[in-house]
Amino acid sequence: MAPANDIKAAKATYEGFINMIKVSTPIIALIVAFVVLIIQ
Repeated sequence: MAPANDIKAAKATYEGFINMIKVSTPIIALIVAFVVLIIQ
């Protein structure tokens, strides 16, 4: 089984990734909507 430090590091990395996804998804959606409006 993995040592506790490895679990803590993995959890921190995972939480950082999830937070990045939560922030970037709406931004990407706005960019896509803007581009679609420009193309029309």
